[in-house]
Amino acid sequence: MFLHRPAAAAERLNEVRTLRLRRHDADDLVLVRADQVEREAIVVDFTAGLLAGLVRTGSLEAVRRVLVEALPWVTFLPEADVDELLAELITVAQGAASVENLAPIATLLGQWRHAAEIYSDPALLEIINREPEGDLGAVDPPEERPGHPRETD
Repeated sequence: MFLHRPAAAAERLNEVRTLRLRRHDADDLVLVRADQVEREAIVVDFTAGLLAGLVRTGSLEAVRRVLVEALPWVTFLPEADVDELLAELITVAQGAASVENLAPIATLLGQWRHAAEIYSDPALLEIINREPEGDLGAVDPPEERPGHPRETD
């Protein structure tokens, strides 16, 4: 529809929230009106600020309880990790909202979910925490990056 009748596709956005363009050779694309993206960015910015305010005012225990409802896998994280997750979530959510890109929030939540998956499986946790056996071999020195000279002894 989009390629053959782009005006009709654009008109359809007045009736639906998004249009999904299914592609056979690549990931699907989604069309959305710019004003909708702007409204969603406002909501994310508000939510990030609200979360930061709740944590800052000492309502950390209430935030922890609600976090488990929103992200049930948080149950498997150690308490210190939950605090770290909250701190990172606030920082990343505020930054993501400021650049109108929610991908960093999704990435962060995915990373923490993987950590919870490890904590939920005692066998996997033991494997991850096991000290490696033997010499792992030589390590190449880090490459020098422009503007970041390598430290020398």
